[in-house]
Amino acid sequence: MILKDKVAVIYGAGGDVGSAVGRAFAREGAKLFLSGRNLRKVETVATDVVGRGGVAEAAQVDALDEQAVEEYVGAVAAKAGAIDISFNAISIASALPSRAPLLELSAEHFALPITTYTRRTSSRRGARPAGWSRGDPA
Repeated sequence: MILKDKVAVIYGAGGDVGSAVGRAFAREGAKLFLSGRNLRKVETVATDVVGRGGVAEAAQVDALDEQAVEEYVGAVAAKAGAIDISFNAISIASALPSRAPLLELSAEHFALPITTYTRRTSSRRGARPAGWSRGDPA
């Protein structure tokens, strides 16, 4: 189990990608902190993981809300002692023009997934006070 005793925070854990990654991480021994906007979906994943012998907690967190992410990461780091993995599987499809051809997207819309994913869930800053990772010199 390559992730034994590792702590993983997964944003968008109620979606197809986030739930699959969470289940895979759990099979490899990670303790999961699953989050998403739809708590019911995230709880379903957590219940499945726990039912299969894994460790998981669910929380409702909007990963596009920087303050909510900072608070969540701080709470996870305080509880778990460290965060080893931060995985972002959020969807921002609702923020993009519906079915717009790629060549018709503005530069802002084209870059939106990249800037959103890197800025909104780069929770390293929030976790550092409690210890970002067991082996990271921070």
